[in-house]
Amino acid sequence: MDAEEDGLGAMVDAEPAAANGGSSRPSVSSEQMDVEAYAGLYSGRTKISRLLFVAERCGNQGMEIEALRMAYDEIKKGENTQMYREVVQKIGGRLGPQYEMDQAWVDTVDRRAELRKEKLENELNGYRTNLIKESIRMGYNDFGDFYYAHGNLGEAFKNYVRTRDYCTTSKHIIQMCLNVILVSIELGQFMHVSNYVSKAEQPPDVLDSVTVAKLRCAAGLAFLETKKYKLAARKFLETGPELSNNYTEVIAPQDIAIYGGLCALASFDRAELKNKVIDNINFRNFLELVPEVRELIHDFYASRYASCLEYLENLRGNLLLDIHLHDHVETLYSDIRHRAIIQYTHPFISVDLNIMAGAFKTSVSGLEKELEALITENQIQARIDSHNKILYARHADQRNATFQRVLQTGIEFDRDVRSMLLRTSLLKHEHNLRATRKL
Repeated sequence: MDAEEDGLGAMVDAEPAAANGGSSRPSVSSEQMDVEAYAGLYSGRTKISRLLFVAERCGNQGMEIEALRMAYDEIKKGENTQMYREVVQKIGGRLGPQYEMDQAWVDTVDRRAELRKEKLENELNGYRTNLIKESIRMGYNDFGDFYYAHGNLGEAFKNYVRTRDYCTTSKHIIQMCLNVILVSIELGQFMHVSNYVSKAEQPPDVLDSVTVAKLRCAAGLAFLETKKYKLAARKFLETGPELSNNYTEVIAPQDIAIYGGLCALASFDRAELKNKVIDNINFRNFLELVPEVRELIHDFYASRYASCLEYLENLRGNLLLDIHLHDHVETLYSDIRHRAIIQYTHPFISVDLNIMAGAFKTSVSGLEKELEALITENQIQARIDSHNKILYARHADQRNATFQRVLQTGIEFDRDVRSMLLRTSLLKHEHNLRATRKL
């Protein structure tokens, strides 16, 4: 346990916003996002973190001010005075006197926090003196809740982890794991997320469907962060509709559709896309919440690439403002486009690059460069006629391949017959029986 706490080091004490991307990244302009509707999908600390992320990245002053205003109002409902000071500083008086520093509120909250902390310490010391395991567990848990509410995620993590030694039931273990997972996601420590998802799945008791859905989401986020898109897609696709709005402190149902859909398009082949996404009844419930993602998946499967890529471009601005997905948008879009190109060329012996460029809304020269890269990576078996702008597929010599298969079958048949004759001969001469008698 101590090793885990020490392993975090100074990293857990850093602001989680830094873990989700530094200020050096370029901002993006997005006129489409309804900040109020977006923030309404979430609750707790992640709601504030997402609003601050939008304010930092949007490149639109009106949207930035709106996000900061909503973050200010949300923080005033809690007790995180450090985050409050930061938001007030970012607002910089642009919202009038109503949104300036309320020092009286800060002093009151800090004073109340000191009294609460002192009380928790006295209670915990008493529990430890009396060696009451359940009370000690609850004491550490209360300390974790206290530090989490006040924005000290490093201390919250340590206290939640300490409850592990005092867990006496499977329910306690699951609660501990979910608490650690929540803080680890806020900190951007996704290695801990994966570890504690595995720990939560170990207890022998059958987990309820909501807890299972939460663990699938957490595992999906961990795989997404490490760019294991196929594994991430599987976890999001396995998430049941029971999740609903029960995990809004981490993720919204709409995010399941977006993350799962894009990761699947970037990593699944055509058969997997049909079986695991389009025909997945549970995932269909999530896709209904984001019609654009549903339509682009169907367009991709139906080879309507122009429409599919248009949906992707329309979503790009908002996805770049997503706290978990922003670093992966370009990679996912590139992988999806490459899969579309491969799927387009697969059925044909030759393809007119002019027609293909029109289907993908790009120039012929740009398409040639993309095809060259895919051919070099051995993802497309073809050659390009640059003069006539035609792509010719390199199909294997079917006649030669058939002869090779026949010869291999003959060799295998000969081997099997020889083995059978040898066994028959051994049985006929009672070789096994004689060997037994000698022993």
